[in-house]
Amino acid sequence: MPVFQIQHTTQYDYDYPVWESANSIKLYPRTQEGQEILSQQVQLSDKEARIETYKDYFGNTVGVFNILANHQTLIIDSVLTVRIPTRTVSTDPGDMSDWERMGVAKQEQILLLDLARPEALSEKGQTVLADCFSGDQTPFEAVMSSMAYVFERFQYIKGITDVETTLEEVLSLGSGVCQDFAHVQLYLLRSRGIPARYVSGYICPNKNGLRGEGATHAWVEAWLPDRGWVGVDPTNNVLVSNTHVTLSVGRNFKDCTPVKGVFKGGASHALSVYVSVGYEDGYVSSEHNALKANKIIVSSETTDHVQQQQQ
Repeated sequence: MPVFQIQHTTQYDYDYPVWESANSIKLYPRTQEGQEILSQQVQLSDKEARIETYKDYFGNTVGVFNILANHQTLIIDSVLTVRIPTRTVSTDPGDMSDWERMGVAKQEQILLLDLARPEALSEKGQTVLADCFSGDQTPFEAVMSSMAYVFERFQYIKGITDVETTLEEVLSLGSGVCQDFAHVQLYLLRSRGIPARYVSGYICPNKNGLRGEGATHAWVEAWLPDRGWVGVDPTNNVLVSNTHVTLSVGRNFKDCTPVKGVFKGGASHALSVYVSVGYEDGYVSSEHNALKANKIIVSSETTDHVQQQQQ
C-alpha cells in the first residue's frame, strides 16, 4: 500500500492591493474506500484567516475563507499524506443485460440521470466522435473503448487549451491535456447512456511514464451495474489504480475547481502553482508552473479568479 506525501501550493500575486477576498478550495481528498488520509494541513498566507469546511452536493469537502484586509499576495499551501491500498478492478466484460439493469438504476437515482445527459455538439463535432462505439459492446466494453479512443485520437499537448476551452474547440484542435481528455470521454459515455462524472486529483506514478505527474490531474468515473463507480484515465489509457489520489468529483471541471474566488480591486494578478509528490523510496516529483489566471469582472469593483487548468 503506497504512501504519498503531496504538497500543492497556489500563489496569486496582485500588482496593486486588493481586499475582501472570498475563496473556496477543493484540496481535501475524498473520504472513500480506496484511500486513507493520514494527515493534512492547509495554511494561508494570511494567518488571521480561518478556513471553514462543508460537504457539497457531490460529497466533496469544500473549504471557504475570507481575507478582508488589503493584500498583494495570496498563498494557499496544502501538505497531504495519503495511503492508497492496492485496488483490484475486474476486467470482466459483463453481458448485454447490463444495459437494462443500468437503465433501471438511472430511473431510481436523480444524480445519475443528471450525469447521463450529454451536452449538445454541432454536426461537425459529432462526426469527430462518430466511430467510437460498436453495437455489440457491453457497458464495460464501451467504457474501455471510449477511453482508448480518446487516448489514441487526441494528442497530449500542454498550453494550447485553458479552463475556458469548449468541447467543440478541443475536438477541432485534436489535442489538449487531461482536463480536455476527461471532458471528451464524458461526452462519449453520456451520449451512450452511461452515467459518468469528472474526477479531480493527483497522479503519483513514480517514474513509470504516466502523463500528468507533478500536477493536478483529471480522469473519469463511469457508473456500471454491480461495479458502481469505475475510474478510467483517458490521458494514460489505464484503469484508475493505486497511483491516483481523488480530491473531488462532479459533472465537469467547474464542479471540481481546486481554487476559485472573488476579490475587490482593479488589480491584475499572476498565478503560479507548485505540486510535488514524495514517494516512500525517497524520490520526489515536482512541477512549478506560471499559469494564466482567468479574470472575470463581476461588477465594477469585484473580480473573480479561477485556478489553473488541470494537466
